[in-house]
Amino acid sequence: MGTLELKSDLHKILDSIDNEPLLRTIYDFLKQSENQQEGKIWGTLTEAQKKEVYLSYEESENDKNLTSWKELKKKY
Repeated sequence: MGTLELKSDLHKILDSIDNEPLLRTIYDFLKQSENQQEGKIWGTLTEAQKKEVYLSYEESENDKNLTSWKELKKKY
């Protein structure tokens, strides 16, 4: 997926979300990321937080641990 297609898909997803708190969270995340240098956030994490990120990534490799987009939209 190229940059233009990715941006287009992100716009479609954002346009379909009516949950203001969720949109605010996404906005805050993107705004914070906009001002961070690559890897800078990682450097602010504790070792326990880094281990949690690695564990979450490993768990995400198994499809049964994932939540579908439809289920997530229902929840929020």
